Amino acid sequence: MIDRESCLSKSQQKERIRQRYKGVDPDLLEVIPARKKADFYDDEPRRVAVYVRVSTDDPRQTSSYELQKNYYEDIVQRHESWTLVEIYADEGISGTSLQHRDAFNRMITDCKQGKIDMIITKSVSRFARNIVDCISIVRELGALNPPIGIFFETEHIFTLKDDTEMGLSFQATMAQEESHIKSNIMNASIEMRFSHGIVLTPVLLGYDHDEDGNLVVNEDEAETVRLMFFMYLYGYTCQQIAETLTELERPTKKGNTTWSAGSILQQLRNERYCGEVLTRKTFTPSYLNHKSKKNMGDRTQHRLRDHHEAIISRDDFIAVQHLLANARYGNKGLLPELQVIPSGVFKGFVSVNPRWAGFNGHDYEIASESVYSDSEETIAEQNDSFEANSGDFDLRGFEIARSQFFDTQDTISVTFSDKHIHFNKAAIRKMDAVPYVELLIHPGQHLMAVRKCNRDCHNAMNWSNKTSPRQISGTAFLKSIYELFKWNPEYRYRIRGIRKQNENESVLLFDMTETELLVPNEAMLKAGLKTDEPVTNVRPLLQTGSHIKAFPTEWASGFGSDFYMQTQKRDFVSSGNTESWSIPNETASYTTHSLEVTPAAEIISEIQSIIGKMKPEELSHEYSGTTDEH
Repeated sequence: MIDRESCLSKSQQKERIRQRYKGVDPDLLEVIPARKKADFYDDEPRRVAVYVRVSTDDPRQTSSYELQKNYYEDIVQRHESWTLVEIYADEGISGTSLQHRDAFNRMITDCKQGKIDMIITKSVSRFARNIVDCISIVRELGALNPPIGIFFETEHIFTLKDDTEMGLSFQATMAQEESHIKSNIMNASIEMRFSHGIVLTPVLLGYDHDEDGNLVVNEDEAETVRLMFFMYLYGYTCQQIAETLTELERPTKKGNTTWSAGSILQQLRNERYCGEVLTRKTFTPSYLNHKSKKNMGDRTQHRLRDHHEAIISRDDFIAVQHLLANARYGNKGLLPELQVIPSGVFKGFVSVNPRWAGFNGHDYEIASESVYSDSEETIAEQNDSFEANSGDFDLRGFEIARSQFFDTQDTISVTFSDKHIHFNKAAIRKMDAVPYVELLIHPGQHLMAVRKCNRDCHNAMNWSNKTSPRQISGTAFLKSIYELFKWNPEYRYRIRGIRKQNENESVLLFDMTETELLVPNEAMLKAGLKTDEPVTNVRPLLQTGSHIKAFPTEWASGFGSDFYMQTQKRDFVSSGNTESWSIPNETASYTTHSLEVTPAAEIISEIQSIIGKMKPEELSHEYSGTTDEH
């Protein structure tokens, strides 16, 4: 259809528009007026709610709270058509968040259920100090059918009027900023107090407060605290300690006699028990939601030593913190020490603890060196020179080809990643498919030995399921291994091994310097290199799935290691001397820490003594000092 107006000239179009807007005969037009909008001062029947809030639960604020309630009750009574639904009151709750404001949230629910027609409150800051919450709630209530208005008395704002939102937004912004300023002032005040050694001393099990607010030991409660720490030091779990205290009917600070693992953990982590105070362990990033966050260096902290009398020694407390940090790796019992083989051909090998993350590469080096005297010559020094005996073939200059260049079904290998260790099937078969093994590291020789052990061995690792290999989780210790051998944690390392056997004893031996790397493809792309370009000190040879197999660049100049060096290094385990060859079951302990932790025998005695005082007839016989199950 052709638009007729488009055929007219511009002047004709304008004239037609003018005629159209001249209007119609008033006798033909009926005006139906809109319903009058609600106003706070109308005396129409209304169900009125009053919201009252005081920001602290200090008894001195009670008068303010009661005065507000009485005042608004009088206002409602002066309007005969109004009915007071309820005075919703929150005490000791901040206005910057809706969390925990039970009365406020209940009032909003009653509004949505049609029980309320209007809300009266003192000011915007009393209603909400968060601009987002304030505006969103006003809009939400105004959109109900029928709409619900809020009257802010101080600001003289009634939210059902069209011209109120801009003023309300401004007032809510001012209320929020006021909270922000108060929060900053409070944080600055707390910081000044902490920097002058004035710290908070909240209620704590084991302590009372004197007239000056200082912590003083409550000896009866302190026995409960000592029992917790000694039991955990000896190897009991938080759950077992909680069950013990519940059975002993030992009261918490609040008088409860039922304990949980979480409450035990909370007590064990409290530094106040060793006489110290650490400030700002948590902080609140936002003054709007008040959610606390663990302080990981985000805020300044202060540590006060010897602030009050200790219940637990500082060394025992630190030891418990180490044990707690390593509990996720399955560690139990007393603070571990590195175990070193003190004699024989395997002298200097250190047993790897799979459940303790507290050791580093340097600890392994120092532990290994601890069993050597200053005059002893290491294997590395013995290998520095070699001369062929008269009548022997002189094989100097010859090399033993690296096993990495040959893939056979019987080749023993182990693969390391930053989280797991995986032995291949050949390694499992060569060790008669035993389920548990122990890893031994010689840092100076860059050697690793694998020997059989039973499940009860403290450092046992479950490496196989019958004839199938199992991944060994190494989250606790692999970081130290990578550090020790200067490996890149982004790469996987595969090492070929050999089996050495003497009579009934077998070990697998791995030269940790003879490694092939499995470099992820994404690492190559990240470096912007093609597969035929060098990555740091490795040169890729072939691609296998998602990884590039790579070897050190120095391997390109030869087939393997010097014949005599390699032979001596691998065959230092002589089969001619059985006593020298076999790995001793007895190992020497090397302590990497300087903590003077309470000895095990004394811990057992303390546990028995404390429980004996609490309930001698019923429970003391159950804690005889044997914690094999724990």
